[in-house]
Amino acid sequence: MLKCKVSMNQPAGTYRKVNWFSEFIHKRRNIIIEFTCALFILLFLYTGTAKFLDFKGFIGDMNNQPFPNWMTPYIVWSIPTIEILISLALMFEKTKRVALYSSLVLMSMFTIYTGAVLFRFFDRVPCSCGGVIKQLTWQQHLVFNLFFVVLAIIGLVMQKGKRDGEVA
Repeated sequence: MLKCKVSMNQPAGTYRKVNWFSEFIHKRRNIIIEFTCALFILLFLYTGTAKFLDFKGFIGDMNNQPFPNWMTPYIVWSIPTIEILISLALMFEKTKRVALYSSLVLMSMFTIYTGAVLFRFFDRVPCSCGGVIKQLTWQQHLVFNLFFVVLAIIGLVMQKGKRDGEVA
């Protein structure tokens, strides 16, 4: 721990102990939030667009999922649309927090599904991801999804600190 002068809120001449890592993160809060949002924007715009560009293939993949086929029309339109809407919401300060929560929920759902696949809960398990992500193994999907779940949590923690009035 190192000592440094306290901000304007403290009386003159007072000191507090500051963890160097906390100070480092605190000073880079905005960069961390923007980098997190940028990664989600790239991910969701890419996968959502890829699903729409290969819409027939995406429908076929969804019909091979272990869900009832009557759900396919709802799923094929909602997942890529939600991904693109989250991407757009991440671009604006007013909707960023909701979009980060939405990213966390969506990636958590994908992660739970991937875990269920790995634990062999389903008879058939074709990947319905968009673009090159479709080439990942299920184990790689799990690591990929967990990375983005953790990233969403980090973004939310950083956003909360920013919202609570801490100066970045």
